[in-house]
Amino acid sequence: MQKVLGLTELEYAFLFTLRKVNSINLEGFKQFFNELPLDPYIKGNYRFRRLSRFTVSRDYLIKLPHGYLFQSKEYNPLVGDVKREFAELDDALIEVDIFKNLVLAFSDSCKLHPEAEIGVHQIRTICSPDNLGNPAPEGIHQDGTDFIGIFSVDRYNIQGGETHLYTAKKEKPVFSKILNPGELLLVNDHEFFHFTTPIKPLTDAQGTRDVFVLTSPSLLSE
Repeated sequence: MQKVLGLTELEYAFLFTLRKVNSINLEGFKQFFNELPLDPYIKGNYRFRRLSRFTVSRDYLIKLPHGYLFQSKEYNPLVGDVKREFAELDDALIEVDIFKNLVLAFSDSCKLHPEAEIGVHQIRTICSPDNLGNPAPEGIHQDGTDFIGIFSVDRYNIQGGETHLYTAKKEKPVFSKILNPGELLLVNDHEFFHFTTPIKPLTDAQGTRDVFVLTSPSLLSE
C-alpha cells in the first residue's frame, strides 16, 4: 500500500491500493445486475444504475433515507449542478452477507469514522457491435469526495474498460489496469483523478461491465 505523510485532514491518508476481496462469492451479485434501471441522465442508453447510502455500526450496515446525488460542474462537467435521483439498491441485495462484506472491506480499508456516510453505486455498462459503452462519460475527473472504491463484479464479452489514475489531468496515468472480478481499487480522491476507458464487445453479442463504486462521503443529500 502506498502512503503519504502530512495530510492531516484525512484520518487515513493513503494514495491508492488494489486488493482482492476473497470473502465475496461474486455469483451472488450477478442476478441483481440484470434488473438495474436505466440511468436517465446519460445519453445513449448504455448505463444502468442504482444508488443507496449507509453508515457502519460495528459489523452492521445502517441504510440511510433516500437522497439525491449532487456534484458541481467543477467535478462533473457533464451532469454537474444537477440533482440526480436513482432507484435504491434492491432490499434483497442489501440483506446478503457478500454485500455487507464489500461495504465493510471498503470501510475498514479506508479506516472510516463510524459515522461516515458511504454511498454505494451499482452500475452496469453495456456495449454492442454498433455502440461502445463509456463507464466514465465525464472524462478524466475527481468525484469531490474523500475516498473512492471501485469493485469489479463481472466482465462479460468485453475488451477495454481499463481504469487509469492521474496526478493531474494532462499528465500520463500513474496506474493503468483492467480490474478483474473480485478486485477492489481504493483511491484517495483528493490526490488523484480517475478514468475508465470505453468498452466494446469481443464478439457480435452484447457485452457488459458490472461494478460497485463506493464513496465516502456519500455525496447524497436529502
